[in-house]
Amino acid sequence: MPFSFLVLSCLSKCSSFQQLAIMPSASNSKADALREKSISFIEQGSDAVERDDRNQKKRSSVPLEGAEYTSGSSEERPLDALDSTPYLIFKKEEEEGPDLRGGTVDGLIVLAASRSKSQNDLLYQEAFLITYRTFIDSRELIDKLLYRYRKFSRCGDSARKRSSRSTFSLLVRVVSELSVSDLRDDLVRLLTDLVFQLLCDGELRLGKVLRSKVLEKYESRRSFASREALLLPSIAVASRPMVLLDFKAEHIAEQMTLLDADLFQKIEIAEMLLWAKEQSEDLSPNLTEFTEHFNNVSYWVRSKILQQDDAKDRERYLLRFVKAMKHLRKLNNFNSYLALLSALDSAPVRRLDWPKQTTETLSEYCELIDSSASFRAYRLALAETEPPCIPYIGLVLQDLTFVHIGNSDLQPDGNINFAKRWQQFNILENMRKFRTCNYNIKKNERMLGFFNNFEEHLDEETMWQISESIKPRVGRQKLNQL
Repeated sequence: MPFSFLVLSCLSKCSSFQQLAIMPSASNSKADALREKSISFIEQGSDAVERDDRNQKKRSSVPLEGAEYTSGSSEERPLDALDSTPYLIFKKEEEEGPDLRGGTVDGLIVLAASRSKSQNDLLYQEAFLITYRTFIDSRELIDKLLYRYRKFSRCGDSARKRSSRSTFSLLVRVVSELSVSDLRDDLVRLLTDLVFQLLCDGELRLGKVLRSKVLEKYESRRSFASREALLLPSIAVASRPMVLLDFKAEHIAEQMTLLDADLFQKIEIAEMLLWAKEQSEDLSPNLTEFTEHFNNVSYWVRSKILQQDDAKDRERYLLRFVKAMKHLRKLNNFNSYLALLSALDSAPVRRLDWPKQTTETLSEYCELIDSSASFRAYRLALAETEPPCIPYIGLVLQDLTFVHIGNSDLQPDGNINFAKRWQQFNILENMRKFRTCNYNIKKNERMLGFFNNFEEHLDEETMWQISESIKPRVGRQKLNQL
């Protein structure tokens, strides 16, 4: 059993934090020995703990691996300072936008850990939490915060004591927003060590808060590693197979939204930034799954229409999808709305003969995603939308990519260019807001079985062949007549 999982298992089985808090620390012992001792105490129960506590009169703190931050300079380091201003860069009087423009990595960390409750500082902290991975690794950030917390918590003056608490609060926020890719074994071990040390030092409240976050994150990593594809219900044998027209457009839209929402909630903000920079499917697994789902829906819709032999049936299918789009818009599901629109406006479908009223209706729906003026219509609609909402991820990724390419990570003097991070934060803030609300939609097992994850669809070449068999191209039609 991996050590990190063993420690977490023991902590989760402990019925009282007081039992762990009273465990003695053996002077000059290694951290591993102390942890192994704690495991035996928990298994023996509270009586054994109390007996050992009576036999031990002294306690000592065990240094945590990875918690030390070093620097070659003998001068005061940014992480040792109460005021981060000397390490930051602010806008000039004639400039617009947020006051903070950049700073050293440590200076930005100290500002994020500030106790200030001003609106600007709170907004900065949110921007820092969303974008810090673009200039520092999660493990390194936690090391620096832990160094500052431990150093200030041992100081006698009240200002540094308060600062240690605000630093710990930021540390908890960082842990609570770690992504699956952040949770390497060394980081999990460091955090479990920290929880144990807090409990041994009598910091029960802090230990309890951090322990909850560590367990939550570790469980999310385990569930991600072992998760399987959604098991769809088996479709009972009926007198005839189900077809799209068996379902109302409103219900189609609801079940599409239910599937979208489940995948959307799994996307971590870090994946979005990593994709704009690296465009790696391995680093953004949830985002990759979401975009593949979008493409599958679009191809599935095209296939359903083109597979109908009768022109009237093709029209009925197309109109059912158009009505579904109307309900998707009411549900603020822009993702499936655009997946359907991309299908209905695809060349193999659009080139067929449709009634004038149908084509006019499609043209109206296309206005929402008109690319002129940088998708102004869609951006205005999204700005007026209240959660729950599922935005179109493709445009979010496009905006992030433009910001990444068009702005330097560093300022000319080598400091972090936080003006770039403000832009990234503004793009991602809406997405994070929308992820906090869920849809109240009841699952329809029968319809989900019919969807079958939208995996059964034709490929591009086959769709073109069917489209041209329904309506041959002019040149080819004349050639066949010769």
